[in-house]
This record gives sequence, C-alpha cells and structure tokens, in this order.
Amino acid sequence: MESIYIELNSDRSEVHKVEQVLIKLNQKLQFREDRFINLQIAVSEAVVNAIVHGNNEDPGKKVHVIVNYTDDMIEIKVRDEGDGFDISTLPDPTNDENLLKESGRGVYIIMSLVDEFYCNSDEKGTEMGLVIRKKK
Repeated sequence: MESIYIELNSDRSEVHKVEQVLIKLNQKLQFREDRFINLQIAVSEAVVNAIVHGNNEDPGKKVHVIVNYTDDMIEIKVRDEGDGFDISTLPDPTNDENLLKESGRGVYIIMSLVDEFYCNSDEKGTEMGLVIRKKK
C-alpha cells in the first residue's frame, strides 16, 4: 500500500489541492469514471466539513489528509483539529422536518457515495475515513 500526505490550511480554497492529487492518482489507477467522481464529491465534502465545521475556518488549525491506495482500493482519511462531535446526534436529512434545512447533509452524502465510511471523533478532532474499491 502506498500513501500520500496533504496538509491544508483551514480555508475553503485549499480543497483544490486534494482534488488535484486525486486526479493524478486516478490517471495511474484508472478507476471507473462514475466511481471516481463519487469519491471526488465525497472527499470534497469531507474536507469542507473539516475546514468549516471542525476547524471553524480557524487559520491556526490544519486539515490533514492521508490517501492510502493500492491498484484496487483508495482510502482517504480527513482529520481536523477541532473539538470533535458525536456523529450519532446528527439529524437525519431525510426526515420531513429536515428536508428544507440548508445544512446537515454532508455526512449523509459522503456515506451514500463510498463503499466504506467511518468517523472517529474526540476532543482533539474528527477523522473521517472513506474507501472505494475498484469494481469490474
């Protein structure tokens, strides 16, 4: 397994750095376009969540991204330096009372686009893990 580490400032304009790394990686790995696009959307959402909700766009905090990959799998770990949160308290965006809310869909979107998702959170930050596998 090979790895790539990316450190980002807590600024939304930094998201493109991860996107560029993923594009170069997929030129090598050749994942199906639809699967790769789903990964790009999920990773962008996770990075924006880390910047905005985790780090509160604090310029003194960083977002850490680790890309682990093989020929058949890509795993992305996105960690912020925020205060953490309890994922079980997130409201279900598909409930009627939440349908018109402008936020609260990020984790739900991420989970629907990847093969595996996990979230570990404590007072030192939150790490989201996203995995896609090559499917024939």
